[in-house]
Amino acid sequence: MNRKKKRISTSERAELTQNPFGALSGLGGLPGGSEDGPGEAAGVQEEKSSKRGRKNTSRGRVDIIRQTAHRGGKAVTVVTNFTGIGLPEKQDLAKKMQKSCGVGGTVKEGRIEIQGDKREEVKRILTEAGFQPVFAGG
Repeated sequence: MNRKKKRISTSERAELTQNPFGALSGLGGLPGGSEDGPGEAAGVQEEKSSKRGRKNTSRGRVDIIRQTAHRGGKAVTVVTNFTGIGLPEKQDLAKKMQKSCGVGGTVKEGRIEIQGDKREEVKRILTEAGFQPVFAGG
C-alpha cells in the first residue's frame, strides 16, 4: 500500500482551493486587527495596568528576607507576602529575578526563593513590577 499523500506545491503561486476565513467576510461589526503585523504583536506581553489604563504601581507590600537557616550557611533571598497574584505570575517574576541576578531560584509554598544575597536586584525588579518591596528580618 502506498501511504504517501498527494502534496500541493507551495513554490507555485497557485491560489488555495479553500479560504479558512471566507465565512468571516460576511460578518459585520467585528473589531479591526492591530496595525502591527500578526507576528510582531504575538510575542509582546502587555504590562499589568489598572482600569484607567495607567500602569499599576500599587500592587501591595512584599517582604524581602535573607535566610541562611537550614541551608548549610548559604544565603538565600526570599520574597514573601504576595497578595492577589497567582502562581504563574510568581513564576514569571522568579524567572526575571534569576536572569537578572544570574543565579538559580524557585517558587515554593507561595514564596520566591533566589539563591544568594541578591536583595537589591530583587527590590529593583519588584519595584518595576509595581510592588512595594520592604527589607524584613535581620
